[in-house]
This record gives sequence, C-alpha cells and structure tokens, in this order.
Amino acid sequence: MHELGIVFYIIRDVKEAAEANQVEHVSGVVMNIGEVSTIVPEYLTDCWRWAADKEPMLKGCELKINLIPAVTRCEDCGNEYETVSYGKTCPRCHGVNTFLLRGNEVEIKEIEVPNI
Repeated sequence: MHELGIVFYIIRDVKEAAEANQVEHVSGVVMNIGEVSTIVPEYLTDCWRWAADKEPMLKGCELKINLIPAVTRCEDCGNEYETVSYGKTCPRCHGVNTFLLRGNEVEIKEIEVPNI
C-alpha cells in the first residue's frame, strides 16, 4: 500500500503551504487523482484520517478527492476515448499509436482553511 507514503508527502506539502501563509489550521484538502494513477482513493482516505489526526494543524481536516477520468488520444485518427474501456487500442481505427492525455494526475488542488 503506497498510499500511506503519498499521504506523508501531501501532509508535508500542505503544512509547508499553511506555514508560509501563516495558517494555523487546515480544514480541508482537495486532491485531483487520476483514474489510472495507481492510487486507490479509499485507501488514500483511510491513510489520511490516520496520519492527519496526528498533526495538530490538520486534526479533523477532511480529504476530498476529485477522480479525473483517464482519456487517451490516437495520433493516427485524432480520436479521444476512455482509456479504461479500451486501453492503448483506439476503438475507432484500432491503431496503437496512442498516448494518455489525462487521468494520471496526483495533485493538491486546494487547501481549505476555516472561516474566521
């Protein structure tokens, strides 16, 4: 389960951003997670709850996940299609000269702070 290691990096980055902006408590973190990023959102959320509550700045902080659908583009015919359904083979021309456009993201989109 590599999700725990990823959570430690997220916590590090969130704390650095919060400290740089003189924020004492973070109430939420919004992540963009790609459909083919190899991260299991449920595992990430479970690891987050365990690790974040150990940090005073993040105690009770909610992790929100936006799942980004994987989309592949065929260089031969220009078709864009669902990666998970068809893999590397274009459903229109059956070409394999394809590349992933999106769906592999692992990024912090937003850091939320409580209203004062």
